[in-house]
Amino acid sequence: MENFSLEDYKVTKQIKLSDYKTELDSFWDDDKKEEELDQLRNKLSEWQDIMYAHNRYGVLIGLQGMDTSGKDSLIREVFKEFNPRGVVVHSFKTPNSTELEHDYLWRHYLALPEKGKFAVFNRTHYENLLVTRVHPEYILNENLPGIENVADIQPEFWENRFEQINNFEKHITQNGTIVMKFFFYMSKNEQKKRLLKRLEDENHQWKFSSGDLKERGFWDDYMKYYEEILNKTSNEKAPWYIIPADDKDMARYLVAKIMWEELQKYPVNEPVLSEKDKANFEMYKEQLRK
Repeated sequence: MENFSLEDYKVTKQIKLSDYKTELDSFWDDDKKEEELDQLRNKLSEWQDIMYAHNRYGVLIGLQGMDTSGKDSLIREVFKEFNPRGVVVHSFKTPNSTELEHDYLWRHYLALPEKGKFAVFNRTHYENLLVTRVHPEYILNENLPGIENVADIQPEFWENRFEQINNFEKHITQNGTIVMKFFFYMSKNEQKKRLLKRLEDENHQWKFSSGDLKERGFWDDYMKYYEEILNKTSNEKAPWYIIPADDKDMARYLVAKIMWEELQKYPVNEPVLSEKDKANFEMYKEQLRK
Protein backbone atom coordinates (compact mmCIF):
# COMPACT_ATOMS: atom_id res chain seq x y z
CA MET A 1 0.00 0.00 0.00
CA GLU A 2 3.01 2.28 -0.35
CA ASN A 3 1.42 3.63 -3.57
CA PHE A 4 -1.90 4.43 -1.90
CA SER A 5 -3.95 7.01 -3.79
CA LEU A 6 -7.32 8.43 -2.80
CA GLU A 7 -8.26 8.62 -6.45
CA ASP A 8 -8.21 4.83 -6.72
CA TYR A 9 -11.23 4.63 -4.41
CA LYS A 10 -12.94 8.00 -4.75
CA VAL A 11 -15.84 8.30 -7.21
CA THR A 12 -14.98 11.34 -9.32
CA LYS A 13 -16.55 10.32 -12.63
CA GLN A 14 -19.14 7.93 -14.02
CA ILE A 15 -18.24 4.40 -12.95
CA LYS A 16 -19.29 0.79 -13.49
CA LEU A 17 -19.08 -1.41 -10.41
CA SER A 18 -18.03 -4.34 -12.55
CA ASP A 19 -14.75 -2.51 -13.20
CA TYR A 20 -13.85 -2.59 -9.50
CA LYS A 21 -12.34 -5.40 -7.44
CA THR A 22 -13.92 -6.71 -4.27
CA GLU A 23 -10.49 -7.69 -2.91
CA LEU A 24 -7.06 -6.13 -3.33
CA ASP A 25 -3.84 -7.95 -4.07
CA SER A 26 -1.95 -7.33 -0.83
CA PHE A 27 1.42 -8.53 0.38
CA TRP A 28 0.63 -7.51 3.95
CA ASP A 29 0.01 -10.22 6.49
CA ASP A 30 -2.62 -9.81 9.21
CA ASP A 31 -0.10 -8.42 11.73
CA LYS A 32 1.02 -5.74 9.28
CA LYS A 33 -2.57 -4.71 8.56
CA GLU A 34 -3.29 -4.40 12.30
CA GLU A 35 -0.10 -2.40 12.86
CA GLU A 36 -0.92 0.06 10.10
CA LEU A 37 -4.52 0.42 11.30
CA ASP A 38 -3.37 0.99 14.88
CA GLN A 39 -1.18 3.90 13.81
CA LEU A 40 -4.02 5.48 11.86
CA ARG A 41 -6.67 5.18 14.56
CA ASN A 42 -4.33 6.79 17.09
CA LYS A 43 -3.72 9.71 14.72
CA LEU A 44 -7.46 10.01 14.05
CA SER A 45 -8.17 10.04 17.78
CA GLU A 46 -5.68 12.85 18.33
CA TRP A 47 -7.16 14.78 15.41
CA GLN A 48 -10.63 14.41 16.89
CA ASP A 49 -9.42 15.92 20.18
CA ILE A 50 -8.06 18.93 18.31
CA MET A 51 -11.26 19.22 16.25
CA TYR A 52 -13.28 19.21 19.48
CA ALA A 53 -11.25 22.13 20.84
CA HIS A 54 -11.38 23.93 17.48
CA ASN A 55 -15.20 23.64 17.51
CA ARG A 56 -15.84 24.55 13.87
CA TYR A 57 -16.43 21.19 12.18
CA GLY A 58 -18.30 17.96 12.72
CA VAL A 59 -17.63 14.79 10.72
CA LEU A 60 -20.27 12.50 9.22
CA ILE A 61 -19.12 9.05 8.13
CA GLY A 62 -21.68 7.13 6.07
CA LEU A 63 -21.38 3.35 5.69
CA GLN A 64 -23.36 1.38 3.11
CA GLY A 65 -23.06 -2.20 1.97
CA MET A 66 -24.87 -5.50 1.70
CA ASP A 67 -25.49 -7.60 4.80
CA THR A 68 -22.27 -9.09 6.27
CA SER A 69 -20.05 -6.58 4.42
CA GLY A 70 -18.29 -5.66 7.66
CA LYS A 71 -19.75 -2.31 8.68
CA ASP A 72 -20.31 -3.17 12.36
CA SER A 73 -16.86 -4.62 12.96
CA LEU A 74 -15.25 -1.70 11.13
CA ILE A 75 -16.91 0.77 13.49
CA ARG A 76 -15.58 -1.20 16.45
CA GLU A 77 -12.03 -1.44 15.13
CA VAL A 78 -11.50 1.96 13.50
CA PHE A 79 -12.98 4.08 16.28
CA LYS A 80 -11.77 2.10 19.31
CA GLU A 81 -9.18 4.73 20.33
CA PHE A 82 -11.61 7.65 20.13
CA ASN A 83 -12.85 9.42 23.21
CA PRO A 84 -16.30 7.74 23.56
CA ARG A 85 -17.87 11.18 23.90
CA GLY A 86 -16.37 12.17 20.56
CA VAL A 87 -18.16 9.68 18.30
CA VAL A 88 -21.83 8.68 18.09
CA VAL A 89 -23.04 5.72 16.00
CA HIS A 90 -26.53 5.62 14.50
CA SER A 91 -27.85 2.39 13.01
CA PHE A 92 -30.87 3.26 10.90
CA LYS A 93 -33.42 0.49 10.68
CA THR A 94 -36.93 0.44 9.24
CA PRO A 95 -38.56 3.81 10.09
CA ASN A 96 -40.81 3.65 13.14
CA SER A 97 -44.28 5.20 13.40
CA THR A 98 -42.96 8.54 14.68
CA GLU A 99 -40.35 8.80 11.94
CA LEU A 100 -42.97 8.01 9.29
CA GLU A 101 -44.97 11.03 10.44
CA HIS A 102 -42.11 13.22 9.15
CA ASP A 103 -40.28 13.44 5.84
CA TYR A 104 -37.75 10.70 5.17
CA LEU A 105 -34.71 12.89 5.94
CA TRP A 106 -36.01 14.11 9.30
CA ARG A 107 -34.44 11.36 11.40
CA HIS A 108 -31.10 11.88 9.68
CA TYR A 109 -31.10 15.60 10.43
CA LEU A 110 -31.62 14.77 14.11
CA ALA A 111 -28.58 12.47 14.09
CA LEU A 112 -26.09 14.88 12.50
CA PRO A 113 -22.87 15.40 14.49
CA GLU A 114 -22.35 18.30 16.84
CA LYS A 115 -19.36 20.51 16.14
CA GLY A 116 -16.25 18.76 17.39
CA LYS A 117 -17.74 15.27 17.09
CA PHE A 118 -17.97 12.36 14.67
CA ALA A 119 -21.26 10.73 13.75
CA VAL A 120 -21.28 7.35 12.01
CA PHE A 121 -24.37 6.40 10.01
CA ASN A 122 -24.44 2.59 9.86
CA ARG A 123 -26.76 2.48 6.87
CA THR A 124 -27.65 5.98 5.82
CA HIS A 125 -30.18 8.26 4.19
CA TYR A 126 -29.34 6.36 0.99
CA GLU A 127 -31.56 3.52 2.12
CA ASN A 128 -34.30 5.80 0.76
CA LEU A 129 -32.81 5.41 -2.71
CA LEU A 130 -31.90 1.76 -2.33
CA VAL A 131 -34.24 -0.48 -0.36
CA THR A 132 -37.23 1.53 -1.57
CA ARG A 133 -36.13 1.02 -5.18
CA VAL A 134 -35.95 -2.74 -4.68
CA HIS A 135 -39.18 -2.70 -2.66
CA PRO A 136 -41.14 0.38 -3.86
CA GLU A 137 -44.16 -0.70 -1.81
CA TYR A 138 -42.30 0.64 1.24
CA ILE A 139 -42.87 4.17 -0.07
CA LEU A 140 -46.59 3.75 0.61
CA ASN A 141 -45.83 3.79 4.36
CA GLU A 142 -44.76 7.44 4.05
CA ASN A 143 -48.32 8.58 3.24
CA LEU A 144 -47.15 10.98 0.54
CA PRO A 145 -49.60 13.19 -1.38
CA GLY A 146 -50.49 11.69 -4.75
CA ILE A 147 -48.94 8.29 -3.97
CA GLU A 148 -51.77 5.83 -3.46
CA ASN A 149 -50.15 2.73 -4.98
CA VAL A 150 -46.84 1.61 -6.49
CA ALA A 151 -47.98 2.60 -9.98
CA ASP A 152 -48.01 6.23 -8.84
CA ILE A 153 -44.23 6.15 -8.22
CA GLN A 154 -42.88 7.44 -11.50
CA PRO A 155 -39.18 7.95 -12.52
CA GLU A 156 -39.50 11.64 -11.67
CA PHE A 157 -40.12 10.66 -8.04
CA TRP A 158 -36.67 9.07 -7.77
CA GLU A 159 -34.97 11.92 -9.60
CA ASN A 160 -36.48 14.31 -7.06
CA ARG A 161 -35.07 12.19 -4.23
CA PHE A 162 -31.62 12.30 -5.75
CA GLU A 163 -31.89 16.08 -5.91
CA GLN A 164 -33.19 16.31 -2.33
CA ILE A 165 -30.37 14.20 -0.93
CA ASN A 166 -27.74 16.14 -2.86
CA ASN A 167 -29.24 19.36 -1.50
CA PHE A 168 -29.27 17.91 2.03
CA GLU A 169 -25.56 17.14 1.83
CA LYS A 170 -24.77 20.49 0.21
CA HIS A 171 -26.55 22.25 3.06
CA ILE A 172 -24.75 20.42 5.86
CA THR A 173 -21.30 20.67 4.27
CA GLN A 174 -21.74 24.42 3.83
CA ASN A 175 -22.49 24.61 7.54
CA GLY A 176 -19.42 22.82 8.84
CA THR A 177 -20.12 19.09 8.46
CA ILE A 178 -17.37 17.11 6.75
CA VAL A 179 -19.00 14.23 4.85
CA MET A 180 -17.39 10.99 3.68
CA LYS A 181 -19.41 8.07 2.34
CA PHE A 182 -18.11 4.51 2.00
CA PHE A 183 -19.62 1.73 -0.07
CA PHE A 184 -18.40 -1.73 1.00
CA TYR A 185 -18.13 -3.61 -2.26
CA MET A 186 -18.32 -7.31 -1.44
CA SER A 187 -18.68 -10.27 -3.79
CA LYS A 188 -21.79 -12.41 -3.67
CA ASN A 189 -19.62 -15.46 -3.05
CA GLU A 190 -17.97 -13.83 -0.03
CA GLN A 191 -21.39 -13.01 1.42
CA LYS A 192 -22.33 -16.68 1.04
CA LYS A 193 -19.25 -17.70 3.05
CA ARG A 194 -20.04 -15.21 5.82
CA LEU A 195 -23.69 -16.24 6.05
CA LEU A 196 -22.69 -19.90 6.25
CA LYS A 197 -20.21 -19.05 8.99
CA ARG A 198 -23.01 -17.42 10.99
CA LEU A 199 -25.11 -20.54 10.69
CA GLU A 200 -22.28 -22.92 11.58
CA ASP A 201 -20.80 -20.96 14.49
CA GLU A 202 -23.01 -21.07 17.59
CA ASN A 203 -21.46 -17.82 18.84
CA HIS A 204 -22.60 -16.00 15.71
CA GLN A 205 -25.96 -17.64 14.99
CA TRP A 206 -27.78 -14.77 16.69
CA LYS A 207 -26.61 -12.51 13.85
CA PHE A 208 -28.35 -14.58 11.21
CA SER A 209 -31.68 -13.47 9.80
CA SER A 210 -33.75 -15.23 7.17
CA GLY A 211 -34.30 -11.75 5.77
CA ASP A 212 -30.64 -11.75 4.72
CA LEU A 213 -31.38 -14.63 2.36
CA LYS A 214 -34.45 -12.89 0.98
CA GLU A 215 -32.49 -9.74 0.15
CA ARG A 216 -29.67 -11.82 -1.32
CA GLY A 217 -32.13 -12.83 -4.00
CA PHE A 218 -32.23 -9.20 -5.14
CA TRP A 219 -28.43 -8.92 -5.40
CA ASP A 220 -28.34 -7.73 -9.01
CA ASP A 221 -31.00 -5.09 -8.34
CA TYR A 222 -29.07 -3.78 -5.35
CA MET A 223 -25.86 -3.54 -7.38
CA LYS A 224 -27.68 -1.66 -10.13
CA TYR A 225 -29.11 0.88 -7.70
CA TYR A 226 -25.83 1.22 -5.79
CA GLU A 227 -24.11 2.05 -9.06
CA GLU A 228 -26.71 4.71 -9.81
CA ILE A 229 -26.31 6.21 -6.33
CA LEU A 230 -22.54 6.36 -6.65
CA ASN A 231 -22.78 8.07 -10.02
CA LYS A 232 -25.42 10.62 -9.06
CA THR A 233 -24.45 11.62 -5.53
CA SER A 234 -20.65 11.69 -5.32
CA ASN A 235 -19.07 15.13 -5.40
CA GLU A 236 -16.02 16.90 -4.00
CA LYS A 237 -17.74 17.98 -0.77
CA ALA A 238 -19.59 14.72 -0.11
CA PRO A 239 -17.62 12.03 -1.94
CA TRP A 240 -18.26 8.31 -2.21
CA TYR A 241 -15.44 5.78 -1.84
CA ILE A 242 -15.68 2.21 -3.14
CA ILE A 243 -14.00 -0.07 -0.59
CA PRO A 244 -13.05 -3.65 -1.58
CA ALA A 245 -14.73 -5.52 1.27
CA ASP A 246 -13.90 -9.21 0.84
CA ASP A 247 -10.88 -8.70 3.15
CA LYS A 248 -12.23 -7.09 6.32
CA ASP A 249 -8.82 -6.15 7.71
CA MET A 250 -7.81 -4.36 4.54
CA ALA A 251 -11.19 -2.63 4.29
CA ARG A 252 -10.73 -1.21 7.80
CA TYR A 253 -7.27 0.05 6.94
CA LEU A 254 -8.52 1.70 3.73
CA VAL A 255 -11.38 3.51 5.46
CA ALA A 256 -9.07 4.79 8.21
CA LYS A 257 -6.45 5.84 5.66
CA ILE A 258 -8.97 7.67 3.51
CA MET A 259 -10.44 9.42 6.55
CA TRP A 260 -6.98 10.55 7.64
CA GLU A 261 -5.97 11.80 4.18
CA GLU A 262 -9.22 13.72 3.67
CA LEU A 263 -9.27 15.31 7.12
CA GLN A 264 -5.82 16.79 6.56
CA LYS A 265 -7.42 19.11 4.00
CA TYR A 266 -9.28 21.02 6.71
CA PRO A 267 -7.75 23.89 8.75
CA VAL A 268 -8.22 22.41 12.23
CA ASN A 269 -5.95 23.79 14.94
CA GLU A 270 -5.83 23.89 18.71
CA PRO A 271 -7.12 27.19 20.13
CA VAL A 272 -4.40 29.68 21.04
CA LEU A 273 -4.45 31.38 24.43
CA SER A 274 -4.78 35.15 24.38
CA GLU A 275 -1.72 37.27 25.05
CA LYS A 276 -3.48 38.61 28.13
CA ASP A 277 -3.89 35.11 29.59
CA LYS A 278 -0.28 34.24 28.80
CA ALA A 279 0.93 37.44 30.47
CA ASN A 280 -1.07 36.64 33.61
CA PHE A 281 0.13 33.02 34.02
CA GLU A 282 2.29 33.82 37.02
CA MET A 283 -0.55 35.69 38.68
CA TYR A 284 -2.92 32.76 38.10
CA LYS A 285 -0.39 30.33 39.58
CA GLU A 286 0.01 32.51 42.65
CA GLN A 287 -3.75 32.70 43.14
CA LEU A 288 -3.99 28.91 43.00
CA ARG A 289 -1.15 28.44 45.48
CA LYS A 290 -2.92 30.70 47.97
